Amino acid sequence: MKKVLLACALAFVATANAAIDETIRLKESIEINAPVEKVWAKMGSFADMSWHPAIEKTEITSGKADEVGATRVLTLKGGGNVNEVLTSFDAGSTTMKYEITESVLPVRDYGATLKVESAGEGKSLVTWRAMFKRKDPASPGAPGQDDAAAKEAITGVFKSGLENLKKVSE
Repeated sequence: MKKVLLACALAFVATANAAIDETIRLKESIEINAPVEKVWAKMGSFADMSWHPAIEKTEITSGKADEVGATRVLTLKGGGNVNEVLTSFDAGSTTMKYEITESVLPVRDYGATLKVESAGEGKSLVTWRAMFKRKDPASPGAPGQDDAAAKEAITGVFKSGLENLKKVSE
């Protein structure tokens, strides 16, 4: 009986821990045959995300473009908007961090970092990483609302953006 109770207690704790930590972490990187300065010039402004093929327009809605607290609205080519706030900006280390405040994407509690660093003579490594949760925790198995759909959406955003950044930078 004690073993059964112990097994049940352990199963409950494992389930509770899985529910508590539902954060999804993603990271994509790409090497670009261009120096850091050139790549940062293309993607290092919070006011201009024209390097991403899914973005039709970037509009700063409050604050100054590259100052913490600035907000922007990204208008997607297929329709819909993504509202974001700049949470960290360091041109010296070619790094910016932002959060999504409202979005058509199937995510919530989204925070991301974009960083460019040297990958050797005349080359750059761009890394885009994010932590987020699926949009609707009440419907974990609903089509388009599960972890897999959230991961797929953000992976698609990252990969298409990084591949196009490489194309426009080289």
